[in-house]
Amino acid sequence: MTIAAKRQPFLLVIVFATVCIISAIALIYTKHESRKLFVELETLTHQRDELNIEWGQLQIEQSTWATHSRIEQVATEDLSLVRPTSAEIYVIERQ
Repeated sequence: MTIAAKRQPFLLVIVFATVCIISAIALIYTKHESRKLFVELETLTHQRDELNIEWGQLQIEQSTWATHSRIEQVATEDLSLVRPTSAEIYVIERQ
């Protein structure tokens, strides 16, 4: 057996070992990135849910502030406005 023939299996073992190590490192890296992205997704999902709750509360608050009775109450109490009497209302017709 020649020296080149003896080296060939040894080189194959080194190449396969190197490929296995690189593959294992790549697998570990992708798993780590996957877990990081999953944690970020969960954080963003939680944040979205909180914002949806806040949005619903703001819509309820807006509808409460915009009711006719609330507007009339503010107009009479805070702005001292009064309803005009029928004698003070003029209807203008367009020709």
